[in-house]
Amino acid sequence: MQDTIVLVPAPGMGHIISMVELGKLILHHYVHKFSITILFTTGSDLDTPSITSYIHRVSQSNSSISFHRLPSVSIDTTPTRSILATAFEFIRLSIAHAPHALQQISNSCTIRALVIDLFCTSAFPIAKDLNLPVYYFFTSGAYCLAAMLYLPKIHDQTTKSFKDLTATELHFPGISSPLKATHMPEPTLDRDDPGYWDMLYFCSHLPKSNGIIANTFDDLESKALKAIADGVCVPDSPTPPVYCIGPLIADAEKPTSEDGNECLSWLDSQPSGSVVFLCFGSRGSFSVVQVKEIAHGLERSGQRFLWVVKKPPRDEKTKQAENFTAEFDLEGVLPEGFLERTKDRGMVVKTWAPQVGVLRKEAVGGFVTHCGWNSVLEAVVAGVPMVAWPLYAEQQLNRNVLVNDMKMAIDLEQRENDGFVSGDELERRVKELMESEQGRELRGKSSKMREIALAALGSASGSSTRAVAKFVEALG
Repeated sequence: MQDTIVLVPAPGMGHIISMVELGKLILHHYVHKFSITILFTTGSDLDTPSITSYIHRVSQSNSSISFHRLPSVSIDTTPTRSILATAFEFIRLSIAHAPHALQQISNSCTIRALVIDLFCTSAFPIAKDLNLPVYYFFTSGAYCLAAMLYLPKIHDQTTKSFKDLTATELHFPGISSPLKATHMPEPTLDRDDPGYWDMLYFCSHLPKSNGIIANTFDDLESKALKAIADGVCVPDSPTPPVYCIGPLIADAEKPTSEDGNECLSWLDSQPSGSVVFLCFGSRGSFSVVQVKEIAHGLERSGQRFLWVVKKPPRDEKTKQAENFTAEFDLEGVLPEGFLERTKDRGMVVKTWAPQVGVLRKEAVGGFVTHCGWNSVLEAVVAGVPMVAWPLYAEQQLNRNVLVNDMKMAIDLEQRENDGFVSGDELERRVKELMESEQGRELRGKSSKMREIALAALGSASGSSTRAVAKFVEALG
């Protein structure tokens, strides 16, 4: 029977794409040794038609990758449970069906290992019951991994919720600058929410795995990786091996809209390194007031810009779009006359742009980003320096290390209570990135890191290529 590796992503397009890319990477080197089986959940709010079409495309183009759908489950929302805690409960109920699915898979294949997303830790005891090795695929960086490994230790040092520790800074091994307790990822902020205890459970199981596959590369986060390898992030038990197999990013998407094609063509007509690209991931979205401030800042900066604007969210605190493809009146959320006044040096795109393709254009000289890890890696591979504007998830931590440890981004001052950024602040930081000596230094460092990133996976002797080989060797 064919040997297979079963990958278990969390719900949502981003998590599924990351696992598929990991599967492709393994197959690229060991296509005759393994097949890849992806076990995925159905029935969550994150399920979209685009996921179905994506899975179909991957199945058609990669005969060694198959998908196994877990039965659909539903869950009632309760006022005492956050959205994230509800999502974690959904995953737990879905994963409860995994034993039957794994039995079906084993009828035609020999399962060599289970590779799970952090949020799918409920699959851990199931794998152990079946005597299967368990590996985590940690889709954020090594600095974030160091913090999550250390979270149980931080938990023991206080009885208060991080959200209430407004004057407290947290110190993590391998991270030179402390992080404000209130800047921790949302699921860890409130001890009264079940999601906090879920996260603690997830993180406490990381060291119990057979290994952790991380989407990073050695030279990008060497300090954090040394702290992990030295065992200081998990002082009470052995730390499993970490396999740095990145930078693993999806191929540049072909534009599926007129706007996507138009923005790439527009960039081809701009001078080299002259354009600031502003994009806040697949979910990042702002209030109308914040959108207008961004517009004022860009207009006063005098810089060329390409800016992706999403429909403002109903709940301004979330900074996340409810509907990624929702139609809205673009001119209605921008200052009156803004598009006309800036038409000779700027372009505004509704909802989506082909980010990987945009960042690789010669015209792009800077990137205002929400610091999502995929976006960070895409900028690193493209050699584009950043202005850091975190919105949610682990992005405050990513910002912290990008600015202070990696020194690959310029910080942006945000209002403490709601993260609001003034137009004056954005203008100042964009000009700093594009015109100052610090900006030139960042560009030089980004260019060098780009070469290192490409070498990590681009040759047989690259550090990430060797890490893939070590992972496969560990499977026996």
